Amino acid sequence: MRVVDLLESSPVIAAIKDENGLEKCLQTDCDVIFILFGNIINIADIVDKVKASGKTAIVHVDLIQGLSSKEIVIDFIKKHTKADGIISTKPPLVHYAIKLGLIGVQRTFVIDSMAVDNTKKQIDSFRPDAIEVMPGIIPKVIKEFREYANIPIIAGGLLSDKKDVMAAFEAGADAISTTNQKMWYV
Repeated sequence: MRVVDLLESSPVIAAIKDENGLEKCLQTDCDVIFILFGNIINIADIVDKVKASGKTAIVHVDLIQGLSSKEIVIDFIKKHTKADGIISTKPPLVHYAIKLGLIGVQRTFVIDSMAVDNTKKQIDSFRPDAIEVMPGIIPKVIKEFREYANIPIIAGGLLSDKKDVMAAFEAGADAISTTNQKMWYV
């Protein structure tokens, strides 16, 4: 399934940061799960729980304890888990994941115009499957990325109510990601 189709069918992404979030997300209609916790010992088990519930598992490799920030982490995820893809703030890892057939989501923190320009250069250099723009409460920047590149855009971070979610969608986001469990039911 193409990433854009996946996000269209599940525009609210449950981002989980602990076991409690893991158990709760499995009871939601969210079909895409961003895994933001774990370690080298338990990440395969966490992914297995997500996959057993019929959901798409995308691992934030920068946040998994015991894994390096080198391409070998992608080899590990591909070989030792059933993850569908990865998220990272590191473009080489996202690019390598795509080469291996995994979904590659580039997470970017937009703090100023230089960050916007750098993200555009990353999009041009290897074309991630999607970008996650953080914080997700800046519709103007989401709109700028929507106009710049025809790739899926995920708004994440600081989305606290339905108004924030609707503003992100109106600006052109394809999906939102949130650890705020009440937002999983919007």
